[in-house]
Amino acid sequence: MTLLALLAFVVFGVLLVLVGASQEALADALALDLAATGLLGALLSLGIAAGVLVSGPWVDRRPRRPLFGAASLVAAIALASVHAGIGYGALALALGVAGFCAGVWEVVLNTGVAEEHGARSARPLSLVHAGATAGAVVGAPLVAWGASQAGFQVSFRWTAAGFLLFGLWGLFAPLDAHRSPPGPSAGSVRLTTGILPYAGIAACYVGIETAVTLFAVPWARDGLGLASSRGVTAISAFWFGLLAGRLALFAQRRSAGHGLLVAAGVVGAVVLGLAVGLRVPFPELALGLLGGALSIVFPVFVALATQRFPGAPGTATGVAIGAGAMGGFAVPWLTGRLGDAFGIEVAFATLAAWSLALALFSLSAGRR
Repeated sequence: MTLLALLAFVVFGVLLVLVGASQEALADALALDLAATGLLGALLSLGIAAGVLVSGPWVDRRPRRPLFGAASLVAAIALASVHAGIGYGALALALGVAGFCAGVWEVVLNTGVAEEHGARSARPLSLVHAGATAGAVVGAPLVAWGASQAGFQVSFRWTAAGFLLFGLWGLFAPLDAHRSPPGPSAGSVRLTTGILPYAGIAACYVGIETAVTLFAVPWARDGLGLASSRGVTAISAFWFGLLAGRLALFAQRRSAGHGLLVAAGVVGAVVLGLAVGLRVPFPELALGLLGGALSIVFPVFVALATQRFPGAPGTATGVAIGAGAMGGFAVPWLTGRLGDAFGIEVAFATLAAWSLALALFSLSAGRR
């Protein structure tokens, strides 16, 4: 189960950087401004949100294998439909559908790994999510290279093949082997205030992650006066920082708690503030440090949320990650609008506020 999740998340990571790494090619082909680019990433996140919210209760109570297989097939079809002459609306629809299916993947895989390892799930989840970061690190330059050589549609088709491959693997995997019996919180987890701080953590984190990935290229090009290729390299550096931090979390054997999440948010805000305020000429270094600071957030909050609701881990994961994906919709959209109105530097600087909000939500979750 853990091996499937690790490798499948590599494909998930490539999906997350498709728009950001193809930004220049997409902008040229479809005449996109920053707000339109941000909306594409936002719709991908909105699809993920819908996928995790719909699939969470299913994962708790029904067989997961057919759900995983169907999501894989539909994602492959949606991504493979992208072609050189596609319009903005059709591209947005393809990303939204692929995001929905990726959300299903995320709930099935996160819940399965969390159930398999129980109270010690933070470490294996950090390894699994290292797969997503590895996919983004390698995927960003590959996507950019593919777009420059044969058009942006090539990378979409590569990603479609990955979804299809792991969907076939999932048909033979023990996705239900460690299922938790449904508990009394299964029907009420959406209403209880206990999940709200975790939803806030997720929304801030995913919003920052998505916005950084989408706007690293215009920040490097228009904000710092560097070549667009430096922005692509900075995307890889950001995801490499996430990868390194998650591997470090996997290597250490102490339990990770809410205090670590608070520290991550504060450090992330400082790094972003200094990077934009000082106009650092090395966006790769700045975003690599930011990735390292925020690296532990996702696996730790997923582990803590599933432990908070042991009778409904799938639903809890779905609600929290769904809120995260909504943050992935709102934050890049707002960042793009701010970038068009006030400049990319101002827009990029506002991400520090979201990182501070992440720290405050983490503090609230720890007190509960």
